[in-house]
Amino acid sequence: MTSSPIAPGSRLASRLGFSDRIFIGPAARRVARSIEDGLELVETGLAEDVRVADPLADVTSRYLYEAGGKRIRPVLTLLAAQLGEGNTDAVIDIAKALEITHLGSLYHDDVMDGADRRRGVPAAQTVWGNNIAILTGDILFSRASQLMARHGDRAIRLQADTFERLVLGQMHETLGAQPGDDAIEFYIQVLADKTGSLIAAATQAGVIFSHAPSEYEEPMRVYGEKIGVAFQLLDDVIDLSAKPEDTGKVPGTDLRAGVPTMPYLLLKAESDAASADLAARIDEGVARIADGADPSILDGPLTELRDHASTQKTLELALTWTRDAIDALAPLPKGTVREALTRFAESLAERSR
Repeated sequence: MTSSPIAPGSRLASRLGFSDRIFIGPAARRVARSIEDGLELVETGLAEDVRVADPLADVTSRYLYEAGGKRIRPVLTLLAAQLGEGNTDAVIDIAKALEITHLGSLYHDDVMDGADRRRGVPAAQTVWGNNIAILTGDILFSRASQLMARHGDRAIRLQADTFERLVLGQMHETLGAQPGDDAIEFYIQVLADKTGSLIAAATQAGVIFSHAPSEYEEPMRVYGEKIGVAFQLLDDVIDLSAKPEDTGKVPGTDLRAGVPTMPYLLLKAESDAASADLAARIDEGVARIADGADPSILDGPLTELRDHASTQKTLELALTWTRDAIDALAPLPKGTVREALTRFAESLAERSR
């Protein structure tokens, strides 16, 4: 018995997190097929572009790539490119470059955050040490820059500006809010820089390098950045109830490492005694973990935080950013691309349910 062929758009919709009803009809199926064809080119290219002649660097640079990933940034680049000429050579190269930039940032992030696992495997620095992990990230950033350089000053500036924001976001997260800063506004800016900037570059690049109408560039940039912030806010919610077998992460990983998340920041902003007590117990637990205590000492307080109103407020804030992202699409023509981008934004909220 032979299996039924996968309908055009089914794999793409699954990757984006929604049903394939959007990709119904000849025109919509052509869009889906074009994106899936582009993804095959991106995936094949990535397998080659992360290879390095040096034996050790070759193993380390392929490590997280081979661990998998949804390739959301390339998907969004290819989807935005359907507003123009579709899968041009530049679109494929830049989709690869931005995904490689993302991969490189994961090596650095895991060192900075002291993460134990990534994509279900041990984090690179737990295998090879911090120095090798950092240098591997640097190699990947170099590869991304080489790909971008093929396509002129505009591509190089896009990469450089995005990379600067990635670094500033990580730096500011490391330093934390300074006296006089609004902690919540500060955190949102960190999310915009660390995550929103790269997704914004992906959506913006799809317009630029497919030669789509220039008036679509800014709406797509805004959409990408707002989606990035919403994604991370939702991740803060999911992190508190993460199942290690599904995510490879222990619930509350960031907070256990002393990295504040939005539910915690909103908890600290509450004025009632119960919230203040919970915040104090989390702070005490984080300090004890830093001194060598078992991270499980925060299991109870983090369960309380998961059920606290501040976590629901985080979800509501994420939904606001999602709605703003959808509103940014108003200048785009009605059709499959706009509908798919809208549904992708809506599907993000479903991740937390």
